[in-house]
Amino acid sequence: MWATNLKVVGIVLGTLALYTLIANKIPQVQSEVPQTLTLGANVTPEQLVAAGEKVFNGIGGCTTCHGLGTRAPNLLTDEKGTGPIGARCGKREAGKDCKQYLYESLDDPKAYVVAGYQPIMPVMTKQLSPPQVWSVIAFLESQGGTVDVTASDIPATSSTSTTSPTGGGGGGGGAGGLAGGATDPKAIIQAAGCLVCHKLDGQGQVIAPDLTHVGSRRDAESIRKKILDPASSIAKGYEKLAGIMPKTFGTMMSAAQLEALAQYLAAHK
Repeated sequence: MWATNLKVVGIVLGTLALYTLIANKIPQVQSEVPQTLTLGANVTPEQLVAAGEKVFNGIGGCTTCHGLGTRAPNLLTDEKGTGPIGARCGKREAGKDCKQYLYESLDDPKAYVVAGYQPIMPVMTKQLSPPQVWSVIAFLESQGGTVDVTASDIPATSSTSTTSPTGGGGGGGGAGGLAGGATDPKAIIQAAGCLVCHKLDGQGQVIAPDLTHVGSRRDAESIRKKILDPASSIAKGYEKLAGIMPKTFGTMMSAAQLEALAQYLAAHK
């Protein structure tokens, strides 16, 4: 009798230990407490610009391409003698002022592609909430131009407040985080704009390593690590692109999303 009870206890403890070990091996994405920005009727240009700067340099992932001068136009510095983006945005398209042009660039980036560059920018209005989008526009206008974004530009149906990540917190894409919190790998890939640089199953670009058979060279653990810390390893032949992949993807996803994506890519043998 005692022997049987001991066996049962041993099995239970062993099972608990196994699941605890598995859970601890899955990286947990930790987010800082977001700083709330209230975008009420009295929001100032300075508040919008400050919030937009954080999105631009953080969760927006804008610096991945903009500023290099090779994959996308420089936005914060001079671009071929035309000045920073705020000084030239109103001259890009006939009939569109700066604010209209910048919104179109985020909402329908293929509508106007600057000469000399490829149409690789993802639709940012699918990744960022309306308050985040408009704060980015305000920030870009401030780079050599006049900020005319106001609270009235933000749709009334959106929340009057949003969270602006202070240095790596999650919360992209509005409600529920990246891809609305969905754990469908294809939805995550679409929302993160992975196919802007990578090719997968015949879709996307070939700027960065092809992911169609990534599972044959990386296991799930290696893929997780690469997403969380892109500089942890560099694919052979892509050394010149080191530092290009955003460091924010890990913080934009929940642990469940990260695991779903890692397992999905690892299965691509």
